[in-house]
Amino acid sequence: MFHHRFLWQQLRYLMDSPGDGNHTIVTGFILLGLTDDPILRVILFIIILCIYLVTVFGNFFTIILISISSQLHSPMYFFLSHLAFVDICLSTCVTPNMIVNFLVERNSLSYHGCGMQVGSTAFFGAIECFLLAIMAYDRFVAICNPLLYSTKMSTQVCIQLLIVAYIGGCFNSCSFTISFHLLFFCGPNGVNHFFCDFAPLVEISCSGSSIPTVVPSFAAGSIIVFTVFAIVVSYIYILITILKMSSTEGHYKAFSTCTAHLTAITLYFGTVTFAYVMPKSTFSSDQKKVASVFYNVVIPMLNPVIYSLRNNEIKGALKREVHRIFS
Repeated sequence: MFHHRFLWQQLRYLMDSPGDGNHTIVTGFILLGLTDDPILRVILFIIILCIYLVTVFGNFFTIILISISSQLHSPMYFFLSHLAFVDICLSTCVTPNMIVNFLVERNSLSYHGCGMQVGSTAFFGAIECFLLAIMAYDRFVAICNPLLYSTKMSTQVCIQLLIVAYIGGCFNSCSFTISFHLLFFCGPNGVNHFFCDFAPLVEISCSGSSIPTVVPSFAAGSIIVFTVFAIVVSYIYILITILKMSSTEGHYKAFSTCTAHLTAITLYFGTVTFAYVMPKSTFSSDQKKVASVFYNVVIPMLNPVIYSLRNNEIKGALKREVHRIFS
């Protein structure tokens, strides 16, 4: 396996780099992490570990509660359970290695391990975008076409929408993974991040071709634009429908079903935009690393909290299941 990759990198080296012959093949990367301060590393280790444990148990508990509560067997909670699963996976792709980085002086990651991290974060990150867009469409149908809800959001339609989300994730993951393997690394191998993010890897690559950097940017940008457009259009129609309602109770009920979802959308797309869409000159790499911490680590923890605290049906289902268990 290594022999084939070595020959492949040599071929790319001949195509992409000047022929001075003074380069070495990089077989692994060193993640520089968030900070070198030993005291701050210990503090961050404790905080990130607690966040990760809350993320795993909180989202896992959400999945279990939705699966055992018959009152939550609806399209909205079907997608919410998959969002919880994706949040666990997205956080797991990054956080355990990030925690190790706080404990060791030099956190290294193999070439293939780095490629897997690039592909997996792109996969689950894209699925999260699609799920948030699908949940916006679900709210649009529920509020704007309530009489047709059972038809437009049937089990078959929900499964089809979910398949689209996972196909979109595969498309995004493939674009990032292939582009990563097309990059040529000849040193240095220090990645200025706490995980193998694609942009810092491009900065240390020696590739002369711009194709490996353009393709994933186009794929990720297309997904963000498409999902944001779907969300904006859905909520424009929702807002128009709410404004046409005559009763105050109808306004409150409609807004209450959308508040949690809007909060999750704002947090996720806001930090993703900050980390990847904003120009490099606008913010420092340290600020963008903090934004990456939010959408990879913090937001997966916040999602079950947001949907639980702002959702009376989930709180009611939780009370019923607790009462059933203890009685």
